[in-house]
Amino acid sequence: MANVNENRQTNNANNPSHYTLMTLGIVITMVGVGLRFIGTFSLIDVISNIILIVGVLICLKSVSNILK
Repeated sequence: MANVNENRQTNNANNPSHYTLMTLGIVITMVGVGLRFIGTFSLIDVISNIILIVGVLICLKSVSNILK
């Protein structure tokens, strides 16, 4: 019985949707980092920080889904 539960957890951790979400979060984070180097306008800095935080939150959600 324990082996069946372990297989379900492993299958859940190997679900491609988790890694797709993580890849999306990494791309969004990289866009936020890239915007930091475009200019020194305060509006671009604020937008890049927001995009960076959104990307990090998406990645953290993906990791927490994998660990469940």
